[in-house]
Amino acid sequence: MSSTLLEVTRASHEEVERFERLIVKDLQTEPATNKDRLHQSHRVRNMIEQIIDTTHKLVDIYEDKDGARKDEIAALGGQTATGTNVFSAFYDRLKEIREYHRRHPAARAIIDTGDEYEQLLKEEPQIEFSGEEGSGRYLDLHELFNEYINSKFGEPIEYTAYLNVFSEPQKIPHKAKTTRQYLEYLQKLLEYLVYFFERTEPLQDLDRIFSKVTSEFEEEWTLGKVEGWENSGQENGSAPENQTVIDLDYYSTAEELMVVGPEKLKEALGALGLKTGGTIQQRAERLFLTKNISLEKLDRKHFAKGSRKPEQNGVVATPHVGDVKEIALLEAKIRRLCDLLDETIVRTRENVEKKQALTYEEMEAEREEDDVQAESESDDEDQQIYNPLKLPMGWDGKPIPYWLYKLHGLGQEFKCEICGNHSYWGRRAYERHFKEWRHQHGMRCLGIPNTKNFNEITSIEEAKLLWERIQERQGVNKWRPDLEEEYEDQEGNIYNKKTYTDLQRQGLI
Repeated sequence: MSSTLLEVTRASHEEVERFERLIVKDLQTEPATNKDRLHQSHRVRNMIEQIIDTTHKLVDIYEDKDGARKDEIAALGGQTATGTNVFSAFYDRLKEIREYHRRHPAARAIIDTGDEYEQLLKEEPQIEFSGEEGSGRYLDLHELFNEYINSKFGEPIEYTAYLNVFSEPQKIPHKAKTTRQYLEYLQKLLEYLVYFFERTEPLQDLDRIFSKVTSEFEEEWTLGKVEGWENSGQENGSAPENQTVIDLDYYSTAEELMVVGPEKLKEALGALGLKTGGTIQQRAERLFLTKNISLEKLDRKHFAKGSRKPEQNGVVATPHVGDVKEIALLEAKIRRLCDLLDETIVRTRENVEKKQALTYEEMEAEREEDDVQAESESDDEDQQIYNPLKLPMGWDGKPIPYWLYKLHGLGQEFKCEICGNHSYWGRRAYERHFKEWRHQHGMRCLGIPNTKNFNEITSIEEAKLLWERIQERQGVNKWRPDLEEEYEDQEGNIYNKKTYTDLQRQGLI
């Protein structure tokens, strides 16, 4: 009785409207913490997915491919095989309803299911984050960092420096980009960024974002204007200019190939995994073999010791245009995601720098403080604070009085170049920051000890000049043992170290 298509259609429309009202109600609540924001976003995402699923069911019903909806509407109008009989259809329907309630006497009509839907607003979806990710506030790129510094396309740098360069793959040399190792690295990096983005920004439409990136990439690739791959998308499919490419179709004999020169022959052979030694004629003959014989069928003696087939080690003299284009597209997607996650990247870098200046006990105390602060913020999430002047919050979580704000000079801004042009508001915060982790890290990067001599110094140039003067002064007043260390002979005469050793060497004392 209750499973007729028209009833299902009505219930589906009602469900969609309920979810829409719940989404509006949920988004009208301002989340107090980052954790609450994530829970809210995932709740809304789940409700949107349910709306999409229900809408798909409604579309199938309205398309009515099997004609069931049309037949049901006709039956309600009394249309039967023998003709139109409204009263007969009515009593048949009444009989069906009575029969249903006779079989199910405990069934009750549900008048309002609002409470059940309201419970959805109190759900806290389970979101998995690693310890380093800090509930979605920071990125955890340690695994990719280790792969980067141990690869041929990477370089041995610190983790903080890697956080600056991983979003700029276009700066890596072309020659290093045509390897399978680099392709796999990009795929892992993109996979992680997509996974992190889906957990922290569930309301964003990644498919639409990547669709736009792909369309823009195709246009730029055709014109040869893709960043880092200029002139790589031409129709001839040539590889980047700095890639060693020898087109064997232009040479009919190995002797003609010798004109290229020994160095280019050596680079081409090395790229194919072949032996690079021998005279220029032997190199030309070895490379010329690859013109008519595929590398899979080439005799093993021509390959360098320990090398594998090119398709296995990822080294190809003339990479396929499709592979190059795939790598360029992966770079474009990574750059777009890094633009969207720019604040998270900056926050991650600051957190890493901060941790480097803290002891283990300080880090544990800070983690506990963050947990307590998050709980207190969650308890007060229902309180709306009126703060039109954007005054700092006091110990009670309310804006401080305006007279106190003026008394402490909290409207006065102090910038510190050593801290990366970070702003400090008020004289007290400015004086206190010289002992905090950000300033200590900046001084450590400059190679200068953070002593009292450098208080009130915020310019990098001034700090360097003062450090040079201190070093010069220490050089003048430095204790010199050769001239100031005293020695006494058997007769009681006093000499400095240099004079004493000279006289002793001459046998005079």
